[in-house]
Amino acid sequence: MCKRNIGLIYGGAAVGVMGAVADAVLEAGGEAVGVIPKSLAVKEVAHHNLTELHVVASMHERKAMMADLADGFIALPGGWGTLEEIFEMLTWAQLGFHEKPCGLLNTSDYYDGLISFLENSFEQQFVNELYRPMLITSPEPVSLLDRFAGYQAPKVRKWVAEDEL
Repeated sequence: MCKRNIGLIYGGAAVGVMGAVADAVLEAGGEAVGVIPKSLAVKEVAHHNLTELHVVASMHERKAMMADLADGFIALPGGWGTLEEIFEMLTWAQLGFHEKPCGLLNTSDYYDGLISFLENSFEQQFVNELYRPMLITSPEPVSLLDRFAGYQAPKVRKWVAEDEL
């Protein structure tokens, strides 16, 4: 990321995988911006050595600010929150709220089961084939970033105007 002058926008914690990613970005001279709800910040989970740390009122405000600040969204292996966040960004892309790339870093085949499930959702026509390019997957970070750089959002009919949100 740093070699490509790509900054990190993330949930603002000092712990877990993303805390380690933030530390690595900062150690390499990059920018790391966190967005954390006050309820987590006061429990000393916040990373206080970031380039910027935004403390917001709620998880909803956190996701909205992260979405506004970011140019794309990558889910590393993670749990419920990771899945919820990437699927919300995919849903927003499907609705035409943004045209930013969304991806899964499929390290050690972590997301293979999910990718298989998603393939089934296309085959069963629960997700329109038009939306398939909205999710980019790769086991390698460099390949994923390469594919992000060339991303062109599919043209979708907007379901709702942004001022109707």
